[in-house]
Amino acid sequence: MLYAELPGADPAKKTILFYAHLDGQSVTPQQWKQKSPWEAALKRKTDKGEWETIPLEKLYGEQVDPDWRLFARSSSDDKGPIMMLLTAIDALKETGQAPGVNVKVILDSEEEKGSPSLGEVIRQNAELLKNDALLVLDGPMHQTNKPTLVFGNRGVAQATLTVFGAKQGLHSGHFGNYAANPAMRLAQLLASMKDENGRVTIPGYYDSVKIDAAAEKIMSAVPDDEAALRKRLGIAQAEKVGKNYQEALQYPSLNVRGIAAADVGAKARTIIPESAVAELDLRTVPETPPEQLIGMLKTHIEAQGYHLVQGTPTDEDRAKYDKLASLASEEVSASSSAARTDMQSPVGEWLYRSYKATYGEEPVRIRMMGGTVPTGAAVEALKVPFVIVPLVNADNNQHSYDENLRVGNFVSGVKGLLGLLQQPF
Repeated sequence: MLYAELPGADPAKKTILFYAHLDGQSVTPQQWKQKSPWEAALKRKTDKGEWETIPLEKLYGEQVDPDWRLFARSSSDDKGPIMMLLTAIDALKETGQAPGVNVKVILDSEEEKGSPSLGEVIRQNAELLKNDALLVLDGPMHQTNKPTLVFGNRGVAQATLTVFGAKQGLHSGHFGNYAANPAMRLAQLLASMKDENGRVTIPGYYDSVKIDAAAEKIMSAVPDDEAALRKRLGIAQAEKVGKNYQEALQYPSLNVRGIAAADVGAKARTIIPESAVAELDLRTVPETPPEQLIGMLKTHIEAQGYHLVQGTPTDEDRAKYDKLASLASEEVSASSSAARTDMQSPVGEWLYRSYKATYGEEPVRIRMMGGTVPTGAAVEALKVPFVIVPLVNADNNQHSYDENLRVGNFVSGVKGLLGLLQQPF
């Protein structure tokens, strides 16, 4: 972890702790349309809708186009917001003006792997990190690119589900119709977890979530263009978990992030594989702790007739049970638990006032975003309210290839952060 604070703290002023992360997702360089994902390339869109590289030096000219973009891994997630904060502090110093709040910063080097050290680091440095509110500089802005404030985030739990077949791969001619295929059984097991509308069918999975009239009002005020969103995603229709995009994010999810069994393509063989594996991620919400969701998943698998083992089944297991599987869940981390702050809290009102004064318009206020940041561990350790302050363009391709940061978002992000630094809390 990297810690910093702005000198000259005033005990009469409130203290804001800014959190961001300086690590990035891994890359497949061949997918990127540039020399290296780790060397920033400035690009503009041509009349044909294609991105062409232009000299980085153009950023220092007089005619800077806000729609130019910097393409590089971590440009948006999450090095861009760090640079915005540093630039806003430089701008504050230029004015010779004292900040309206005391500023502390913590930068996480392990966020993309679940921030396993964050909770313990905070507990060991509780006095140093003491603050009145936590601002998380992460996540994408609303698709309209209007100033955005996010008051909650989902957590994530991960699990590996393995279904076992015979001891080794079998000739599909000699043993097809005789020895069960674990890939087929895995497909059937996964299909039993969700219906054709995308709703999780595991008993009790959604029961803890209650959407009241006040929450519905907050979500309906978010100016989502769902037709445009579906077009950008390339899908004909959305799943039926919530009435709209915002409501869908209020419920826990169950996602298959990868499946493996035997080989495909040139390496494919006519065999019945010995096992099939599915990697799962379960997005949690404040009402559904990760342990609860993993427990429901385990119960559901057993209800489908599976005997769960740890590791590889023994000969005794194979002789006794027809359906064998293992479910290995990852240890609960800083990113496992979801968290949410009341929009009408003092920090929420402070941010609203500052954003409205800075941008001259109502900010988009989102009850809870779908992505995960390690607020659960931070809030538990710090005992303070938090708000996520996203500053980067929604179509930034974070975690994917051709990640980018819109230049106009960098400028507006600096402007917004400067306003926060000047606004007394």
